[in-house]
Amino acid sequence: MLRILPGVVTVALGSVLSVAAPAQAAPALRFQSVQYDSPGKDDRSNGSLNAEWIALVNTGPAAVNLNGWRVADAVRSHTFGNVTIAGKGGLLYLHTGKGTDTATHRYWNSGNYVWNNTGDTATLRNRGGAVHDTCTWPRQVGRTSAVC
Repeated sequence: MLRILPGVVTVALGSVLSVAAPAQAAPALRFQSVQYDSPGKDDRSNGSLNAEWIALVNTGPAAVNLNGWRVADAVRSHTFGNVTIAGKGGLLYLHTGKGTDTATHRYWNSGNYVWNNTGDTATLRNRGGAVHDTCTWPRQVGRTSAVC
């Protein structure tokens, strides 16, 4: 005689009917533009270095904390500290040189240029190290910036 225990049926049905929680969506954060060749002579002055920058835009509704996120080229990287980029079009500029960090302007504190005028790729990695976005630009005669 076969006997089915009610508890076993409940456990079996419960495991069949369980629904996985939806995955959390990645932040709507991406590179917006880059000024890869600072205007004027490349004299490595702090003003010239800070005229070289890359901008991030948050197109999602929620603010995103960038603590632990990294921006890098093939050689160098910058890791963000505790900074939040506003939602709904919030912009954050990462300047190459030294300066005082604000809510919308951060500084790499480099004494040399980061982005190659002959073409380069910027990579944005989340705090887990996964690639979140890239921006690549070729050498363009007469151009000093690019839209990502």
